[in-house]
Amino acid sequence: MVVLAPKLARFDYIIIGGGASGCALATTLSQNATVLVLERGGGSLYNNPTATDIDNFANTALNNTPNSAGFYTHASDDYVEKAEWEMEEVEAAYEWVEKKLVYEPPMKGWQSARPKPKAYGVIYQDADGVFHKAELVNKAMNEVILSAGAIGSPQLLMLSGVGPEAHLKAHKINHVVLDHPMVGQGMGDNPMNIFVVPSPKPVGVSLLEVVGITKFDSFIEGCAGLSLSYNLTRRFFDGVLRLPNEESHSTQSNIHLFKSIDGLILQKVDGPLSRGHLELQNTNPNDNPSVTFNYYQDPEDLEKCVKGLRAIIKVINSNAFSSYKYPNATARELFNLMVGIPTNLRPRHVTSMFNLTQFCIDTVMTIWHYHGGCQVGRVVDKNYKVLGVDALRVIDGSTFLRSPGTNPQATVMMLGR
Repeated sequence: MVVLAPKLARFDYIIIGGGASGCALATTLSQNATVLVLERGGGSLYNNPTATDIDNFANTALNNTPNSAGFYTHASDDYVEKAEWEMEEVEAAYEWVEKKLVYEPPMKGWQSARPKPKAYGVIYQDADGVFHKAELVNKAMNEVILSAGAIGSPQLLMLSGVGPEAHLKAHKINHVVLDHPMVGQGMGDNPMNIFVVPSPKPVGVSLLEVVGITKFDSFIEGCAGLSLSYNLTRRFFDGVLRLPNEESHSTQSNIHLFKSIDGLILQKVDGPLSRGHLELQNTNPNDNPSVTFNYYQDPEDLEKCVKGLRAIIKVINSNAFSSYKYPNATARELFNLMVGIPTNLRPRHVTSMFNLTQFCIDTVMTIWHYHGGCQVGRVVDKNYKVLGVDALRVIDGSTFLRSPGTNPQATVMMLGR
């Protein structure tokens, strides 16, 4: 049965975004209040019937919004202390997340003197193009809560007239509610570099279940036995054919190695220190904004990447790993392979085949751990209320000053809870 939303409805809380924080937040608030959750949709893994098929995990994740690859991790005590969260509340919220979602897998190896503007509701469009209005019930405690993620929340603030005034007016958003220059600033993403590892023998299915946490703040992770070959081969092989064949390695070598991609080893930089920004491309909320993460702009991030790659090289060249790779697939050969794969739109340099610093820069990828854009102390206060606006909060990863640990999903859910 199809239930149509009314043209006008009123709620105690309106949450924009049904992701990790939005759903946990809605569960908490709905115990004693009326709550409306607005979710854009269109990118959920759960609309895909193959999403729960572990053998098809890689292909599904590559074509959808990622869900932390099934990897559960806490923010460290140091992270909690610096965020000024209450430890007991944090632990209780993590326990709730764990009871709802987590199981233990088998181990395999962001003022004005004038009156503040106030949020009072939302206008949204449903899948049939019909516009609806949702307003807050007129009570002092009721709020609109943005939980649209690190990309969506700063974008929606700007489209609603809260953001850098010059930028908003440049896009003909003339009703600027509040000149808020820090909206969209401080964007971060953990940079990742990967190695694909063809194996001469069958390997068991393993998601990112184990992570190596180094002393130099780089995480080493691996997965194996996934159905990588069709999706990756089609994407990367098509890209390889379009690349100028100028490097010392041959395209034919890449084609041969792509016949069997059985595992991935990746390194991801903690933090990171490098920061970028988010800007509107237009005023259509259905279009993505433009985001610049400035991967490896900070020398310290780059140094961590180099150290992480050295750790991977030691693993690949170890006796214990020898039976899981072809005899000619040395770390150097895998370097050459990765340089030929169009993992991004950056130009390739021949020096990246033997210079780890250049390799990090040339082959960097996202690991989808976007954060920033509505950071605590810059866009929101310590209670996540938008500075200068009443009845409006942001509760999601856009408020983070840095990424919490390895995978942020559990911490985002904890924050919502």
